[in-house]
Amino acid sequence: MNTLRRTVAALAVAGATAGLTALAAGTANAMPTDFTCTSGQLTTKLVYGGAGAGNREGFIQFTANPGETCTLPASLPVDLVGAHDVLLNQQVPAEAPAVHLSNGSSAYIPLHWTAIEAPAQQQTPLAIDVTAPQETTPRGDQSDPRIAVPWSLGDVDASPESHTIDVGAVTAGLAPAV
Repeated sequence: MNTLRRTVAALAVAGATAGLTALAAGTANAMPTDFTCTSGQLTTKLVYGGAGAGNREGFIQFTANPGETCTLPASLPVDLVGAHDVLLNQQVPAEAPAVHLSNGSSAYIPLHWTAIEAPAQQQTPLAIDVTAPQETTPRGDQSDPRIAVPWSLGDVDASPESHTIDVGAVTAGLAPAV
């Protein structure tokens, strides 16, 4: 009878240990399902949006790399490189939603500016920088949060009266192209 009790107790302990090991392994390998994007998870480019009556439109487009899933908040820090007299004006409504990206899906930030001044009162940015909201993925992959996109959208007014690029909210989908 003692042997039977010892055998049952040993099996119970072995079963509990195996169960806890499996649970711990499953927990250790689980990935969060909702985390913000790193620059390394995205491909980013500028998209020409058209021109008319002195107005210019463009978009910063983000596309999730294959196998990547992440979320972009509605508002991202944006800066210009060069064009020191041009300001950026964030126009993101407080209720604008975050955008979930996954495996090749896209989102964009709309840009609007004018280009009606004389050439001496215009500047051409070298690049537009966006700061990704996260530096490290849940897998531990790290990337510089700064995304520098060469500016390819022409001149921007840089006079005292007109010198601003309006920056909108991150919006789901491909950037509207002309």
